[in-house]
Amino acid sequence: MSVMFVGEALVIEGSDLDNVAHIDLMIGPKNGPVGIAFANALSHQTHGHTNLLAVVSPNIPAKPATVMITKVTLKGSKQVMQMFGPAQAAVARAVVDSVVEGVLPKAQAEEWVIVCGVFIAPSANDNKKIYKNNYEAVKQAIKNAVKASPTIDEIIAKKETKHPFE
Repeated sequence: MSVMFVGEALVIEGSDLDNVAHIDLMIGPKNGPVGIAFANALSHQTHGHTNLLAVVSPNIPAKPATVMITKVTLKGSKQVMQMFGPAQAAVARAVVDSVVEGVLPKAQAEEWVIVCGVFIAPSANDNKKIYKNNYEAVKQAIKNAVKASPTIDEIIAKKETKHPFE
């Protein structure tokens, strides 16, 4: 039986929409649908959407192996460096810390993969906030995924909640 966990998290510091982090992710075995999505993400690049492995630092990848999917077309070196710098480090460290904290099982670190959609606003302007917000959002999305949170009852109870971008 194949397992797939799905999680989402949005982190906004105050009213700073420029440096918002929005994460969508899937977690599951390499031999299941998440593994297929992982392989497709790495092997099918498109202009402006350079998918990349999350690495803590050069030659130190996150485990479970994590591919970052850019949710915004990257236009210019500033955005590319934000994705390949603070966002990449934040995602990788959040994954590894989730293993250290027992949220993700260490025994599955070689068997599971993560596909992580990362949003960085074109107006993002603070690398420290990009790192902080993406780190927090990935940690929350992973917790949400493995706990199947929120439940359908929680969603129904909050379905009229205002979305921050509407």
